[in-house]
Amino acid sequence: MEEALLNIEGVNKSFGKRQVLKTISLSLRKGEFVSLVGVSGSGKSTLLNIIAGLEEPDSGRVELDAHDITKQKGMVSYMFQKDLLFPHYTILDNVILPLVIGGEDKKSARAKASPLFAQFGLDGTQNQYPAQLSGGMRQRAAFLRTYLTSKQVLLLDEPFSALDMITKNRMHEWYLETVRKLGLTTLLITHDIEEAILLSDRILIMNNVNETEASNIIAELRVEALQSRTMDFCYTEQFARMKQRIYAML
Repeated sequence: MEEALLNIEGVNKSFGKRQVLKTISLSLRKGEFVSLVGVSGSGKSTLLNIIAGLEEPDSGRVELDAHDITKQKGMVSYMFQKDLLFPHYTILDNVILPLVIGGEDKKSARAKASPLFAQFGLDGTQNQYPAQLSGGMRQRAAFLRTYLTSKQVLLLDEPFSALDMITKNRMHEWYLETVRKLGLTTLLITHDIEEAILLSDRILIMNNVNETEASNIIAELRVEALQSRTMDFCYTEQFARMKQRIYAML
């Protein structure tokens, strides 16, 4: 079996007297898509913050490509729920902003980003401003920015949740295709069970910390190979059975 690209071992985290994460261990292989699904307050965002180095665990470690990156920022890419585009910057300058902040000159950063606009369905928007783009297009720009800063792993915190249903479905189709083309390794937080089933190779179910459970990751479900996935998968019996199973766990 291929070794894990991202590995989280025995992570615990408390805020005051409240334990949020209990003995969290999980791994992602290169090109794998894993979703975290769970009730509010079960520690999903806290876990992503720890992986991204934005918060420190009380114990445990985070490894990337067999190197300890616990408490280190900038080792993985992190995309939040909102697109966070600056309204007075062009889309191109929004996309390259993290590279510029990191010390790269604008000319070099623009040359690196420009060829990717077509691949992300954004060709022709380079000199437009966020207000001129639809919600879905702005999210694509945010994905491109995240991919550019990337590293080997993308952390996504409900990036599709603010979109209307039609736009969200189109974004799901687009992201499935993008995952296949670029071999992206993704860890997604979502409250949308259908989204998790459609996009994921594996789904991890999280619950609030319970004294009787060894961890607040209470189950892992495997979904069919992503390479054969299309939106039609949503209408299959397998999809319905998995959806019912997840609901029963939450």
